[in-house]
Amino acid sequence: MASEHVTHVTDATFEQEVLKSDKPVLVDFWAPWCGPCRAIAPAVEDVAGEYQGRLKVVKINVDDNAGVAMRYNVRSIPNLMIFKDGQVKDQIIGAVPKGHLVRAVDSALA
Repeated sequence: MASEHVTHVTDATFEQEVLKSDKPVLVDFWAPWCGPCRAIAPAVEDVAGEYQGRLKVVKINVDDNAGVAMRYNVRSIPNLMIFKDGQVKDQIIGAVPKGHLVRAVDSALA
């Protein structure tokens, strides 16, 4: 379910792709069986395209990558976190409208 603007990361690539990123990163913690995750996916894809060059957007499958999910205490999905300079700056839990994502991203980029 990745697009040209969304990268899939794993436990092994998370540190390099997210924590060491030179720009803010929106991380979508998801699983293929999660209906709300599929519902919010188009909004995440839209944000990835609209903020290309200013924001990195990645997805991490919590079923296949439990280490990162446990590290960040992800207990329900979809769970979106915005990382900046290696730190969590915002967290959004649940399938929210695109406008909610945009506001969180704008705040992190400010």
